[in-house]
Parts: sequence; C-alpha cells; structure tokens
Amino acid sequence: MTRTPMRMIWRSLSVCLLTLILSGGSLWAGLPDTIDKVRGSVVGIGSIFPVKRLGGSTPPLTFKGTGFVVGNGRQVVTNYHVIEKPLDDKKREKLAIFSGKGKSAKVHMAKIVATDPDHDLALLEFVGPALPALTLGNNKLLREGENIAFTGFPIGIVLGLNQVTHRGIVSVITPIVMPALSSKTLTAEQIKRARAPFNVYQLDAMAYPGNSGSPVYDVNTGVVIGVINSVFVKKTKEAMLRDPSAISYAIPVKYVKKLLNVK
Repeated sequence: MTRTPMRMIWRSLSVCLLTLILSGGSLWAGLPDTIDKVRGSVVGIGSIFPVKRLGGSTPPLTFKGTGFVVGNGRQVVTNYHVIEKPLDDKKREKLAIFSGKGKSAKVHMAKIVATDPDHDLALLEFVGPALPALTLGNNKLLREGENIAFTGFPIGIVLGLNQVTHRGIVSVITPIVMPALSSKTLTAEQIKRARAPFNVYQLDAMAYPGNSGSPVYDVNTGVVIGVINSVFVKKTKEAMLRDPSAISYAIPVKYVKKLLNVK
C-alpha cells in the first residue's frame, strides 16, 4: 500500500483552508458598495418640540426608532410601536424624521398615513425634497442560511446621526407564536398573536431597541427583505425567558407591501 507523504497532506489541507477563507470573504465582498447605496434611505424617527431654546434656534428633539424610505421618496416605513405613543399636544410635539448624516442632518415634519398593528408596521409621509427610495423584494421568503444586513440607529442619535450596519444570516423562519406548555403560561400577547399567526425571520445578528424599523436587505443588491423588530416579536416569542435573548427578528417584506398596497 502506498503511503501519502505528510507534506502532501498538509499542502492539501492548506489549499482547502485558503479556499474556505477566500470563499467566505467573497460572500460579503459587495457589502460596502451596498451600504453606500442604502445609507441615504435610512432615516431616524422621532419628534421635535418647536420651541426655541434660549441662546439658540435648534428645537429640542427625541429619538424613537429607525425607518427607511420607500415609494415616492417621501414615504417612510417603520415599526408601529415606534410611533404608537400619542404626541404631547400641550408641548406642541410634532412627528419628524431625521435624514442625512452627522452635521448635514436635516429634520422633516411627518405624519402617519397608514398602520398595521398586527404586523407592527407603520407608514409615514414627510414634507420636503424626496429621498432615495429602497426597492422592496418579492413575497417569497428567503431560505435559511442566506446572507443579510441591516442598517439603522442601534443606540439612537446620542453620538450623532450616523447609521450603523450589522450583518448575519437568516437563522430560521419561525412562527411568531411559540407553543406554550400550558394555558397558565400564555401571555395576553401570545393569545392575541395566536389568533392571526404568521412567520418571521430569526437572525443571528445583534439588534438593539434603536434598530426597530431598520431595513433588512440583500447584501449584494440592497433589496429589502424585511424590517427589524426588537420589541413586538420578543413579547410574543420570548415571554417565558427570564432574561431577554440576543436573538433578533424581522417582519417579512410582504407585509410592508400589503401596507403600501403594492404587489
């Protein structure tokens, strides 16, 4: 029997390892260009109090979540829970979106034009010049293991209006309602969702409360496949967990298209 020299074995292993490294890197090779294309469409959602500060003209503002531009360039999709809380009329609080980056950031007055509380989605419309709109994907669910990225404001605008991107894969497509061991463990949210169940994406990338409403997109094309949701889904799926998990979820884009009444 002919023995294979150790040198040849190590050479083969080295070639295989190099191939894996190169192929892994190529999976994300187009992401920087995609981020450049997507960034201008990702906006902050918040409110302003149009009362001039002493010694300055910048009105106080609050940050509520992330959104992204669609349709005619003046429409913005976000999570319903981001804008659910009523505005304070006594303080003349107004809904607004924040576009741009850093010192070039701009404030646009906005209004709510449609909501879908069952899928935690909302459609806003703002006043001013149109912004680049993102392309929405088709209604077909992605396969588990496909590469995705999402861009938003994970810690709000504390450090300025600077979008942050995370990347990962679709870990699993899972029902929004997790089966309960007994009726005693069911929460009000679980009971409500059980009446109209649907599937969501579970992602292996970390999302934070400020990411709510961020677009989840194809890493090569920037086509939107879902909307990050950190609050709505977890109240339903992870109510039995003592500590919140690091799992992130996204609402499939087909519900966004339904909200927009597009095919």
